[in-house]
Amino acid sequence: MRREIGFSCLAAVALGLAGCGVRLQDETPAQFQANPDIGMYPIKVKVTSGAMVSQPVYVFALSGAHKVPLSAGPDGTYHTMYPVKCKSSFPLQYLAIWRLQGLATRQEVFPAQPRQVELTPPPLKHQVTIDTSGSPDKKTHLWQGEVKYDIVTVASAHITGAQIEPVSQDKADVAAAKAISIMSGFPLDASCGIPTAVELASKDRLAHANLVIDTDVPGIPQWTTRVNFAPQ
Repeated sequence: MRREIGFSCLAAVALGLAGCGVRLQDETPAQFQANPDIGMYPIKVKVTSGAMVSQPVYVFALSGAHKVPLSAGPDGTYHTMYPVKCKSSFPLQYLAIWRLQGLATRQEVFPAQPRQVELTPPPLKHQVTIDTSGSPDKKTHLWQGEVKYDIVTVASAHITGAQIEPVSQDKADVAAAKAISIMSGFPLDASCGIPTAVELASKDRLAHANLVIDTDVPGIPQWTTRVNFAPQ
């Protein structure tokens, strides 16, 4: 996404001077897929300035109370890695500071109101295999395992429910799904960056089904994971 702004010379304009403006061309995308590992996102803006502007021009990324300096590249592009964790979006503005030759320092913020950069949830688990090569639990006579989910776009949320469904309406798939049961109680608290496990059990060594979870996470009202119980 590209957005531009030109900064006037203020007092310099009254003196009839030219070439003293600064222009920003915002090259930061409108959204990123949330990165749970490093929690940092590339911010980039192109800066051009008139002949009366002394170098260097300083540019900062503003997001709420945070102020992060951008590094200037040889082509006039400024960039940084901006830290954001446990959010589905963050506000973004730029602060440019420069000095005119023989005049006072100037600074302006662009845009006047911050724009929101969206962080979309990364895909949850699509398939999980639970090892049944050992013996089943002595008390329950069931093979037990868990499916873990990482919630990263909110500070806290819940897995509000879950159900087991056959992967198809084929008789073999329907029979395989009946062997699997959900052991967890709901709702399950889910904290950002901490895997949240849904516990399952199977009465058969070989079984498979879809685990469908319901959540209150924005953008993930429901998610389906294929679960296979099998010796590894």
